[in-house]
Amino acid sequence: MKLVWFRNDLRLRDNPALRHACAEPGELAALFVISKAQWRQHQMADIRRDFMLAQLDLLGKALAALGIRLHLLEVATFAEIPEALARLGQELGVTRLYANQAVEIDELRRDSAVSERLAQEGIGCHWYNGCCVLPPGRVLTGSGDMFKVFTPFSRAWLKALDEDGFVIHRAPQPRGEPCAWPSLVASGLAKPWDNPHWPVGEEEAERRLHLFLEQGVLDYPESRDFPAIPGTSCLSPYLALGIISPRQCLAALQQHLGYRPQSKAQPGYVWLSELIWREFYRHLLVRVPSLAMNLPFKPETAALPWSWDPVAFAAWCEGRTGFPIVDAAMRCLNGTGWMHNRLRMIVASFLTKDLHIHWRLGEDYFMSRLIDGDLAANNGGWQWAAGTGADAAPYFRVFNPTTQGQRFDPQGEFIRTWVKELADVPDQYLHQPQDWLRVKGRHDYPAPMVDHAKARLVAIDMFRTLEKP
Repeated sequence: MKLVWFRNDLRLRDNPALRHACAEPGELAALFVISKAQWRQHQMADIRRDFMLAQLDLLGKALAALGIRLHLLEVATFAEIPEALARLGQELGVTRLYANQAVEIDELRRDSAVSERLAQEGIGCHWYNGCCVLPPGRVLTGSGDMFKVFTPFSRAWLKALDEDGFVIHRAPQPRGEPCAWPSLVASGLAKPWDNPHWPVGEEEAERRLHLFLEQGVLDYPESRDFPAIPGTSCLSPYLALGIISPRQCLAALQQHLGYRPQSKAQPGYVWLSELIWREFYRHLLVRVPSLAMNLPFKPETAALPWSWDPVAFAAWCEGRTGFPIVDAAMRCLNGTGWMHNRLRMIVASFLTKDLHIHWRLGEDYFMSRLIDGDLAANNGGWQWAAGTGADAAPYFRVFNPTTQGQRFDPQGEFIRTWVKELADVPDQYLHQPQDWLRVKGRHDYPAPMVDHAKARLVAIDMFRTLEKP
């Protein structure tokens, strides 16, 4: 018996572990481990958990139609998985385990423990690269180190891709008579999923991908920064759970354009660079596991005197800062479980550079709310904004939340959607509405909680102090 262990790769298409398991003769079964206590420890958002379980339900049904039974193993934490897997292996008569590799430190330690424990039972473990286009460790400097800056990494990544190429694995063919699949909803393991913004399914992910390529990829460089318009692919939740793979995205881009973009001068390159950023952060997380341990990439920045002010942090979380674009972004996150990338940069800069609150609090809060919560991308983005990470924004680069709103939501379409108190404020006052509200005798929207110009200087001085002997 061969066993395929699904994790953040909830798909049939382009699944290397599934493909290799199917290539071998013999009986095949599948596995998913439900570890709710571990998910809570990792601050998995409720919406991400429910989205994942809804996709798992769909995957179980699809596997059953192919004659592959999906087994569910319930444990509290990762520590229990090796022994639980050994027992399941004995029960099913498993001789080989197939799975796609993880990049996070807790997951890597889990997998190492699984390999060691199953070896004692004579069960061989086979691991594959299913979460990146190029496997972590493939793209290194001439001295064999991980790149610390994105641009040279992206050049080396493109060169390595030209040398290696890549393959898209087809979905497996039926392996026997269909078997029964008891619904996770009926069994009480999952809630009904009826979120119209994020339908589950590989077909939905591919539909979004091809729609974006047909209607949005060429305009992406100009439209991607405006949250009020549909200028992005909205694929991040599907990539985070592995409902679609980055290789599938790359292959579809190449097919649509007829070539693989190599520079900013070529249409499609800007969106490709976003896929490469995703690769950069995932490769980095494997090479620098301390990033998954609440530590900054730049060790010297651990000495920064960050604030842990719970009152200011709560105001940021709840969208009560007095800066309309920040408040709209946070209320959108709280209401939908998703935030536009430009807004992620704005609110992260505000928390760290205006409120001087530790980036770890923001990173954790995002993970607890995001449907596309992904440790590598989330940590990379927060450390970039805070000035503590690889290829981080220079410490003197501090987003002005007012001008960011004026530039990227000029008519306030996004702000008015989420900050209802400002719905009737004229455009010319919307991004600094306090004077207009005061004249109208209104007190239903807070005054700015900080003076941005002064807060910016404090943030810059925090970093300059680190440079002093």
